[in-house]
Amino acid sequence: QVQLVESGGGLVQAGDSLRLSCATSGVTFGSYAMCWFRQAPGKEREYVASIDRSGSFTYYADPVKERFTISRDNAEDMLYLQMHNLRPEDTAVYYCAADRGRGGYNVPTYRIDYWGQGTQVTVSS
Repeated sequence: QVQLVESGGGLVQAGDSLRLSCATSGVTFGSYAMCWFRQAPGKEREYVASIDRSGSFTYYADPVKERFTISRDNAEDMLYLQMHNLRPEDTAVYYCAADRGRGGYNVPTYRIDYWGQGTQVTVSS
């Protein structure tokens, strides 16, 4: 059974940092590019960042570039998202996702084979 389980979300103030984690099981982690998406209330799910299978290449959506860092540990089957200088507009449910493609900018959701259940990030002003 494939499981992607996010953790690390919470309520923070603008300018704070958070680190999200995604623990995976039941999937050959190293055979997937991995992504983070987010969905704010009343909005569509949007791409945030992706990382290729080896962890050598990373890609970011413009709103989070220079503030967020995606990384992975293939030995531990873990995905991370380090978020700095958080803004109220970053408030959303954050999802980790397994991409059967190669990662890249604006990974489309139809390429996602597996989703986590999401973790809430709330940034107050």
